[in-house]
Amino acid sequence: MKYISTRGKSEAVSSAMAIKKGLCEDGGLYFPDEIPSLTLDEIKALCGDGYASRAAKVMYKFLCDEYTYEELLSECEGAYCEDSFPGGPAPISKLGERIRVLELWHGPTAAFKDMALQIMPRLFVKAVKKTGDTRKALILVATSGDTGKAALEGYKDVDGVGISVFYPVDGVSRVQKLQMATQEGKNVEVNSVIGNFDDAQNGVKKIFSDSEINAKLNEKGVFLSSANSINWGRLVPQVVYYISAYCDLLKDGDIELGEEIDICVPTGNFGNILAAYIAKLMGLPVHSFVCASNKNNVLTDFFVSGNYDRNRPFYATTSPSMDILISSNLERLLYLTCGQAETETLMNELKEKGSYTVSDEAKAKIGSEFTGLSCDEEQTACEIKHVYEDYNYLCDTHTAVGLYCAEKYVKENNSGRKLVCASTASPYKFSPAVLKALTGEVPENELDAMELLEKKTGVPIPKPLYGIAQRKVRFDPNNAIKAEDMPLSALNFQRF
Repeated sequence: MKYISTRGKSEAVSSAMAIKKGLCEDGGLYFPDEIPSLTLDEIKALCGDGYASRAAKVMYKFLCDEYTYEELLSECEGAYCEDSFPGGPAPISKLGERIRVLELWHGPTAAFKDMALQIMPRLFVKAVKKTGDTRKALILVATSGDTGKAALEGYKDVDGVGISVFYPVDGVSRVQKLQMATQEGKNVEVNSVIGNFDDAQNGVKKIFSDSEINAKLNEKGVFLSSANSINWGRLVPQVVYYISAYCDLLKDGDIELGEEIDICVPTGNFGNILAAYIAKLMGLPVHSFVCASNKNNVLTDFFVSGNYDRNRPFYATTSPSMDILISSNLERLLYLTCGQAETETLMNELKEKGSYTVSDEAKAKIGSEFTGLSCDEEQTACEIKHVYEDYNYLCDTHTAVGLYCAEKYVKENNSGRKLVCASTASPYKFSPAVLKALTGEVPENELDAMELLEKKTGVPIPKPLYGIAQRKVRFDPNNAIKAEDMPLSALNFQRF
């Protein structure tokens, strides 16, 4: 299996090289030249495995050109161990007859990004060795909140690797900000950026595409890579948990082998739902996908009209990890639907005009499997309250967006299918908004909301978040840099 660019102007590479590089030279994203199959018999067999074994077997299908099954199993057992994921990585809760909540936030940083970013550094280190590169790696990350902390935690103190994270200074929650500001590790650096997530993301992309910066870093014995979901090594582990969820539903007798399900994912950058779609392309019995957006509903409008237009107001919401107007992983769906040449044209239009429109044929093809729905701020708060009062289930703001859209979809499509909704973060990462939704009040000190929420609901604060206010701040959030100064920050990185 080889990995090719979504835009068709970079040479095909091995899986290890794709993971090491992260981004193609032509600006495109790596994608396998073929999708491996997953049969119903294989799904049935996976039901008898633990999560680590399932992950190794699924990822081996994509990485078998460079990685052995044995080394993948060893790394997965280390990544998804009890110490990192107490009680298991991806449990499922039931909400009524049809909705099932896939909880992806039981890892070291209480967010779904842990599911990929606990294994990705292990894949990356092996990739560097397999490609014979002796340089040091600088991982650049733009984050809307959760990716940054998860990447920092995954890569901290990894020999030969440094990691620099950029986040919008006013675009993450107080808890997310503290998680990054207090991060331990000799090889980590965190910068707040003036602007929104798209400014930070565009800044990182410009650094990657700047040949002069890359040449200067190379002279220092350093190369760049990414931990965002533009990197295939970040995306392929996400495919696993949708397959694992189906296995768990099957094992519990909630569905029959071969029975189709629906999947709903709250997403801004589109990577999480794309992973579910890849699982379907492999053979997972999935009927439809619901792409759930918050008030920044650029994806919803795209699925309705076929027009993607980032030229619109940007809203800072209570679900900040979804406050994104440029959904990077949508490019991979365009590639699968339209091909390389058309994808390159559309991406150039987005860069030059801030918008593009797919053909009627492409819109119909995408629309046959994807539905775009959105949830505004008032609806998000009401959903948190409704789910807690009616189901005794406490959810965060992002999951509330997903559940609102899931319930709307189920009501409008009386198919009888089970719907799996991804739950992407602990409610305690956004406790002020969750507490306000339940009680109408927020304490003057936002961090007090965690204890008040625990007292009201009896749901314990996750260990990774407990006592976060008392941790030492290493990277002052108030020293925000301009997006245009990000390249200089990368050039001056010395924390290897």
